[in-house]
Amino acid sequence: MKSQIRILGIDDAAFNKFKDKEVIVIGTVFRGGDFMDGVMTTKVKVDGDDATNKVIEMINKSKFKTQFRAIITDGIAVAGFNIFDVPLLYEKTRIPVIVVMRNYPDLKKIRGALTKLNMKNKIALLEKAGDIHKYKEIYFQVYGMEKEDAIEILNISCTHSYIPEPIRIAHLIGAGLVFGESKGRA
Repeated sequence: MKSQIRILGIDDAAFNKFKDKEVIVIGTVFRGGDFMDGVMTTKVKVDGDDATNKVIEMINKSKFKTQFRAIITDGIAVAGFNIFDVPLLYEKTRIPVIVVMRNYPDLKKIRGALTKLNMKNKIALLEKAGDIHKYKEIYFQVYGMEKEDAIEILNISCTHSYIPEPIRIAHLIGAGLVFGESKGRA
């Protein structure tokens, strides 16, 4: 695999779950883990059901789409519990998806929270995303490519921390948009 493959990193900006109705979702276009070629954004509803379709639309309208070899998301959800339908994201873009998590998720606790919030229908989205694997200090799920290819992409893109650079920079941009400057932790 070439070290300069195009990767799209997806993360949401910070938000106030009690006041905000929508959240900005940032996409960073990277060549490997070294060079950012572009930025794109969309907005999704807090705890909504539109993240998958909004990100699909953002990607499919992008001039970079034909160059993307992978989509890396910072977790399976944005804007609280606006959970990605990972297989649908792959199906509608034809781009493999890697979901990155800093910690192993407490799925029992997440299922309980979704049930308590009358969002039980979203539990199936968690299960459809695939098995959870460990890579160095992080965990990941992969859809649309082999686990070994995902590990190779993580090797290429984790250049400045154990978090892939495309989502690390998307996080910093999101913090800068909301707070006026990033806090330096991504």
